[in-house]
Amino acid sequence: NAAQADQANEAVLTAMRHIDATMSTYKPSSEVSQVNARAADGPMPISKELFDLLVTAKEYSRLTEGAFDITYASVGYMYDFRKRIHPDEAHIKAALPAVNYEHVLLDGEHQTVQFSQKGVRIDLGGIAKGYAVDCGIDALRKAGITHGYVAAGGDSRMIGDRFGKPWVVGIRDPTKGEGSVIARVPLVDAAMSTSGDYERYFDEDGVRYHHIIDPHTGHSASKVRGATVIGGTATRTDGLSKTAFVLGPEQAMEIYNRIGDV
Repeated sequence: NAAQADQANEAVLTAMRHIDATMSTYKPSSEVSQVNARAADGPMPISKELFDLLVTAKEYSRLTEGAFDITYASVGYMYDFRKRIHPDEAHIKAALPAVNYEHVLLDGEHQTVQFSQKGVRIDLGGIAKGYAVDCGIDALRKAGITHGYVAAGGDSRMIGDRFGKPWVVGIRDPTKGEGSVIARVPLVDAAMSTSGDYERYFDEDGVRYHHIIDPHTGHSASKVRGATVIGGTATRTDGLSKTAFVLGPEQAMEIYNRIGDV
């Protein structure tokens, strides 16, 4: 009924607001911002939720041979897509040694994180939105919902079907404007993430500067314009959808085929 539906929707939004408050790098008070400020000084106790997500992020870094790397932020923080600002070669070169997921040291026994050198920053923008969608799905399930759909930008996940038919999710055509669809995918009990170079970007002198940064170069990754991954959870599909941008379709497909469940 309507009251239960409103309650379930509010539970989803509450879960998402919590993740934004703890993991947004735009909020100086967030737990991730505090980690960036202090983790280079020594082991820092963090919440179990953040610790577990950092463990998952490092796992995806290993799976993707470093194409997914939350320490990209050590260079990425110098980009401002709203103000059309990007770092020059000298600044990228100086910051690049801090980009390496191995710099993030996790101690499971004490639930701490530490950065192995100064200059390391993390940003969970490549995985936290998918994680927020999964938390939204958990909230719906707790509310007794058996058929539902949660989406946040390019990340979505559905439980059950939609009135006996699959849920249909559109993939945007990256060469055209908003509202243009290149494919529609029918899904039941699945997650899907699309990453594109059209989400946060600006063009300058024929070059597109966008938010998906290649951890190996510090530049915007440009092997593809868009990539869509389908899998079991939105955390997984979100974390793995950037790989094709960095490695290109062929190498990314090799990794996806090795993983098996995407």
